[in-house]
Amino acid sequence: MDVLEKLYDPKKVEKKWYEESLKKGYFQPSPLAKASSYTIVIPPPNVTGFLHMGHALNSTIQDVLVRVKRMQGDKALWVPGTDHAGIATQNVVEKSLKKQGKTKEDLGREAFVKEVWAWKEKHGNRIVDQLKKLGASCDWERERFTMDEGLSKAVRRCFYMLYEKGLVYRGYYIVNWCPRCGTALSDEESEHKELKGAMYHLRYALEGGESSGEWIEVATTRPETMFGDVAVAMNPNDERYKYLKGKSLILPILGKKIPVIEDEHVDPDFGTGLVKVTPAHDPNDFEMAKRHGLTWSFVMTDNAKMKNAGQYDGLDRFECREKLILDLKKQGILVKIESHMHSVGHCYRCDTIVEPKASKQWFVKMKPLAERALQAERDGKVSFYPKKWTKIYTEWLENIRDWCISRQIWWGHQIPVWYCDDCDEQTVELDDPEKCSGCGSVNIRQEQDVLDTWFSSWLWPFSSLGWPDATKDLEDFYPTQTLVTAPDILFFWVSRMIMAGLEFTDTVPFKRVYLHGVVRDDQGRKMSKSLGNAIDPLESVEMYSADALRFSLLMLAPLGQDVQLSSEKFVLGRNFANKIWNAVRFLSMNVDETLSEQEEDFSPKPVDIFDKWILSRLHRMIATVSESVEKFRFNDAVNCLYDFIWHDFCDWYVELIKSRIGEVETQKFALNVLNTSMLCLHPFMPFITEEIWHLLPLTKKKSSIVVSEWPELSLDLIDEEVEKEFSLIKDVIQSTRNVRRELKLPLNKELCLIVDCRQEQTKTLLEGRKDILSKFAKLSSLEIGVDFEKPADSRAIVRDYGTLYVSLVGLIDTDVEKKRLNRELEKVEIEISKIAGKLSNSAFMNKAPKEVVEKEIDRRKKYENMKQNLLDQLDLL
Repeated sequence: MDVLEKLYDPKKVEKKWYEESLKKGYFQPSPLAKASSYTIVIPPPNVTGFLHMGHALNSTIQDVLVRVKRMQGDKALWVPGTDHAGIATQNVVEKSLKKQGKTKEDLGREAFVKEVWAWKEKHGNRIVDQLKKLGASCDWERERFTMDEGLSKAVRRCFYMLYEKGLVYRGYYIVNWCPRCGTALSDEESEHKELKGAMYHLRYALEGGESSGEWIEVATTRPETMFGDVAVAMNPNDERYKYLKGKSLILPILGKKIPVIEDEHVDPDFGTGLVKVTPAHDPNDFEMAKRHGLTWSFVMTDNAKMKNAGQYDGLDRFECREKLILDLKKQGILVKIESHMHSVGHCYRCDTIVEPKASKQWFVKMKPLAERALQAERDGKVSFYPKKWTKIYTEWLENIRDWCISRQIWWGHQIPVWYCDDCDEQTVELDDPEKCSGCGSVNIRQEQDVLDTWFSSWLWPFSSLGWPDATKDLEDFYPTQTLVTAPDILFFWVSRMIMAGLEFTDTVPFKRVYLHGVVRDDQGRKMSKSLGNAIDPLESVEMYSADALRFSLLMLAPLGQDVQLSSEKFVLGRNFANKIWNAVRFLSMNVDETLSEQEEDFSPKPVDIFDKWILSRLHRMIATVSESVEKFRFNDAVNCLYDFIWHDFCDWYVELIKSRIGEVETQKFALNVLNTSMLCLHPFMPFITEEIWHLLPLTKKKSSIVVSEWPELSLDLIDEEVEKEFSLIKDVIQSTRNVRRELKLPLNKELCLIVDCRQEQTKTLLEGRKDILSKFAKLSSLEIGVDFEKPADSRAIVRDYGTLYVSLVGLIDTDVEKKRLNRELEKVEIEISKIAGKLSNSAFMNKAPKEVVEKEIDRRKKYENMKQNLLDQLDLL
């Protein structure tokens, strides 16, 4: 075994081994795998996307699952791909054209779509290349794109099947309209935020009562829509307004007559109990107008400029609101303005406030599809982790509304419907029709709208494997086993995929859904460009390594909980890699040169308690890591690996065997433990483990750790008694070392120790290990007994098994030490007093940022702990 370089250099290692894995095809499902298939499909990132920490967490979790299953002998496949991201990609290309002084209309649809394809070919693999730098072991030979030929065929078949069953229809409904993107949005794409708005109380005069001052008061949050009012509604049971039945009102500004109508859906307790009815711009008003046979008119253009609004035509909707309120106030129509918190929809893509708008759109009937998806969860065919998401999934499906699938953009799957100019027939066929299916006319034209991006994404688990064709991949790898994603697309994507899988393949597309948390900054805020708190994963990889980023992210990510992250936390992963490297380097410097040439079995038996203990701890680690991964408790898995490798193996076992490291059997045993540890660590830190794997002199070794077998768990090697005994030995040694460190004694200074045991059994056990205790605690004398008297001039350490006494005679000058400790105590008490002053100052508590206050609270805890430690030391003296 060659001696390793002094410092580990991840830059040399990571690119080398990733390229090797690609070259050798290690990420492809093994045709020799004897177990069942295990498939994950990647949540396809947008082609416009840049890697962020959410992607890093998501891809790392998937990679761990796939690497473990691959090593466990499953036919493991991780299907990669990207999403065409209709609105987002079109916006990017339109911005690019704008810099050239052009618009998409200047190019025309066909040329514009070609322009987008060209952009995609140039920039679309950016996020894929970034994922590779994290170590994603996807089968890149199977990479898909939501607008490639196969997936386009799947989308066409899906639409046709739904249309034939009457589950796709076109109709006038209120939709969420984004004035910025110029398209309809589904309910899920309209993200609601609580905003501080206003309730405007307006006077509507009774017909004929203008001169006498007869009027009623109407409250609204959107006065600019009043130009589209077609009625004012009251609840028929509201006694206050019985006198208004059958009457008409005069619409302010326009002077138009509108009726008073009665409708049970009016809430008498909201506002004044009278509501203006604007069917073209409010979903509730739209339904009310249908019930009462009212017509309507639009008062806004597609880009939210006013129309049919008299003098306000051409104004932006919010500009109109400001001017209108001033005019209404001058005319005495504005009664009052009240502050009002309300939930307002925003475009998920550009954050523009959406406008409810009556529009003719294409929809999917969701109720029939949702029922099967609900039943699948009830029957245990699909499960959510953490369990809390089950209730949210269920409630959403039980209250689901039809899905608006048409978008008024050019980039995407053009809706496969043809209209006939000579009759009213709509033609929907699997191939582009040449004539009308009704009258046979050739004067047909295709629908101009495209399908919602999610309409291709909801087919992803099976379309990416070849559906609707009966491919070998579809047969071998579908349904998939696990889906890993963020909870913010539970409705957009996860639930729809379950519905699609059941509808088109008659099975759930995956059995388990793991919804991980959101990556936030160390103050708990969501990372965003606007806050300036986003951490670039690639910069972190450059500074700390991909292994460090992966390991640190998972260590900070409990099951389904949010991750609070700062760049400094990646130091943890980097230090761990360095610790491993140093331990391997020590072994490399002491391993027999001929060891790698030996052909015999490389699994030697334990020779002493050290070996038995580390072997027991090793197999306990294998059990914990295997179980934790299966239960999506990735932080438990990495914490277990960290504790075993850093503390058990590096800190204790390597030190314990230094005196016999020259023995070949000891070297074999240590290397075997190290090898098994690297196998367990590999899915989490693939690069350093691959490098070490190739350096270890092992027989029967496969060509790469990627395709090596997961360690076999031997429960009979987990020895509770040995672990309990060694835990006791460790505690005596560690407690003695702590005294040495606290008293700032030289490491080579031998101590005198008395162990006063509570039980004879403990005494007997420790007496049998006196040589180990004396050697590793560096003791000149050691007494072990039961019911000792406390020796004079000694430091006492109370443990659950007894009390340790370290003699201070000749080690320190007690008086000098007391003076030193009292000086330290005085300094600490001054700091505590300063912090207490700050925290009791109301001005500081009210004005200081939350993080500053929390920092002071943490400082107080630190100094209070220091104070208690100093008092304990003084007490012992």
